[in-house]
Amino acid sequence: MGMTDTEHEQHDKLNSIIHKLNEKNSGNIVLIGDIMLDCYIHGYANNLNSRAPVPVLRETHREEDVGAAAHVARGLQSMGYRGRIFGIVGDDKAGSRVIEYLEDENVETSGIAVIEGRTTTVKTRMLASRESLIQGEQLLLRWDVEGDEAIPESALEAIYDQAIDNLSDVNCVILSDYGQGVIYDQGVERITKHAKDNDIPIIADPKLTGLHRTHEVDWIIFQSRGFDLMKRRIGESDDRLAAESLIKSYGWKHLVVLAGENGVTIFSKDQETVHAPCTLSQLRQIIGLIDAAVVAIAVSISSGFDVSDTALLTNAACECILGAEATDSFSLSKEDLVHRVGEIAWNLQVSKR
Repeated sequence: MGMTDTEHEQHDKLNSIIHKLNEKNSGNIVLIGDIMLDCYIHGYANNLNSRAPVPVLRETHREEDVGAAAHVARGLQSMGYRGRIFGIVGDDKAGSRVIEYLEDENVETSGIAVIEGRTTTVKTRMLASRESLIQGEQLLLRWDVEGDEAIPESALEAIYDQAIDNLSDVNCVILSDYGQGVIYDQGVERITKHAKDNDIPIIADPKLTGLHRTHEVDWIIFQSRGFDLMKRRIGESDDRLAAESLIKSYGWKHLVVLAGENGVTIFSKDQETVHAPCTLSQLRQIIGLIDAAVVAIAVSISSGFDVSDTALLTNAACECILGAEATDSFSLSKEDLVHRVGEIAWNLQVSKR
């Protein structure tokens, strides 16, 4: 049985996306957001503690990686784009490590302010499996180290001044909010105005408590859990009707919902809803899912993709994360994304033979 006309169209779109990704892409993207260091401690949890019903982790190895907005910047760099990142770290070992890791991959770090006396946020994940099992590593504990001191207003103003000065010749602006204080009302209002005045699309990965800062943003990204919370908040059970209400209320152009095994759905202000189903048979982990989606949407904007192509590319980026072999540090790369889009196209063709 051959492919239907719709499947042929999707197959052609996927191949066209691969061709575009394989071109030598270049461009500038302004990225503002919270920066942190991610740590991963791996090991075996074969026994319970004798004095409490908790697992004992026997460490085998550990890793470090940049996190949050820095994760996005590195993904953009891998795709061939220059992510101009603006954010804050402390004058501590963790902050130095973040800058070092980014510079090792040629990410421009001059927009990162080092604040004396500030604690760089570090998120440590402890992951384990039973020694007798080859697969099945699970998260045991997440341990966060972060300061509660306010970011100096002068530092915030300087960051946004620099970001606005860099808005010439950019493909889009990304606002990456992890609740650490870099994304704040006055700063977002300023950069949103400058971006709108210059017809620069804005992508936002917001906290639900910060939606008031997303008015007139072009692309908003929710995971399905966040979208469900918003549906309950506005008293609407139907996905489409809830999305239409949110888009109208906040003036968004596109609302992207990442739903794991249920794929990616893009609701739009002036276009039909588009859905790209997840093609994975097994989901292994979700760390870095939103960051990968942000990178994919930025690439789509820079490449001139339509909403349908954007859904396909974003879904493929999510599958790169969801299908990772182990729950560890993971950043979207061009090689992985091209490979995944190719696999989806190939599987579509083979399944219809």
